[in-house]
Amino acid sequence: MSKVQNIKGMRDHLPQAMMLRQHIAATITGVCERHGFEPLQTPIIEYAEVLEGKLGDDESLIYRFEDHGGRRLALRYDQTVPLARVVAQYAGQITLPWRRYALGPSYRGERPARGRYREFYQADADIVGSSSPLADAEIIAILTEALSALGFPDFVTMLNHRQVIGGVARASGLDEASAGRVYRAIDKFDKIGADGVRDELLRGDVSPQAVAQILTLVQIDGAPTDVLQELSERLSGDERALAALANLRAIIGGLEQMGVPPERYKVTPRLARGLSYYTGLVFETATPHWPEGSLLGGGRYDELVGQFAGRPIPTVGLAFGIDRLHDVMEELNIGPRPATTAVAYVTVFGPEQAASSLELARELRAGGVNTLINLDGGGLGKQLKEADRKGVRYALVLGPDEVARGEVMIKDLRGGDQRAVPRGEVVAALG
Repeated sequence: MSKVQNIKGMRDHLPQAMMLRQHIAATITGVCERHGFEPLQTPIIEYAEVLEGKLGDDESLIYRFEDHGGRRLALRYDQTVPLARVVAQYAGQITLPWRRYALGPSYRGERPARGRYREFYQADADIVGSSSPLADAEIIAILTEALSALGFPDFVTMLNHRQVIGGVARASGLDEASAGRVYRAIDKFDKIGADGVRDELLRGDVSPQAVAQILTLVQIDGAPTDVLQELSERLSGDERALAALANLRAIIGGLEQMGVPPERYKVTPRLARGLSYYTGLVFETATPHWPEGSLLGGGRYDELVGQFAGRPIPTVGLAFGIDRLHDVMEELNIGPRPATTAVAYVTVFGPEQAASSLELARELRAGGVNTLINLDGGGLGKQLKEADRKGVRYALVLGPDEVARGEVMIKDLRGGDQRAVPRGEVVAALG
């Protein structure tokens, strides 16, 4: 290689970035487990046919290859399709409804951009085997709790239903075959605006009258109850759309009962979500502090698992993009910013004190204090500078005088003060 570098769209995460990413992952998994979700891990490589035919227009982004045995394989595109395979493959070992979460990398061969990468990490949460609107509400509650715990300000989850968009298309005079154009165009609304959507629909041979009707309906805004009421009046002749609106009302009722703050969600008729496997509720969460797109999204996909299992299995879920959450948190300066994982740095005063220093480091670690110890010798001043450069809070000095008195000198490298502490109280002093 003429230049040492990583692949474009795939990032190296140095220690400070990794500590924030681990905080994000731990916060999300903690919320999931408090709701009784169980962990799942699947391989990053699947048979290509597992992914093919499930992703609609996005299928071109799958990384495909052949291994040495000539098998057609693919890198994991998301955590959702592998979940569907697992439910079918291990049907006898899974008790439905099943709440699961998964954390790991996925791969898409798309053009890298800010907040969008070819290798990215997702934390998914799904409820498999329940068609209850309370399952949909619980997924929204989980994302709300997780983003609140991470410190995100001013986020709002936009809710819609695939059959509401279908009803908009039908109310505008389009048949089922043409409704796909509406999904694809409306999905770009926040990127290209109303004029862009109008132009795209017109290019797709949708009549100007139908386009005007579609844009009027998808831009209805206001409080959730008001939006649902207006849509019910405008789509009054469409039974599927009315059933979808009733479903959204039930989901919102569940959110209220679960204590999700009303300012954290709204009904947004223009929300479509691009993936073709969604069948019911769809949602995306956005914040004005990140104009490049949504923070995360998800929805109900009642048919995908059945493609593998051979029977209908209703499912709803969401995907947190760890990379996007990390980028936004860095930009907004929210979340912890530790310089290192270590709290204490044990110096080695000299060869005669090395055994005592090693013993002290062992005691600190056993007491739950993350501890570094000097490895390469040098004077005390040099060791203190090393500890400071690494961002460690406390330096511990155990010289001959301290050993004789049964004490340890603790230097606070941030505050600048120092104090002698009895050897048996050091762990408590740093706790």
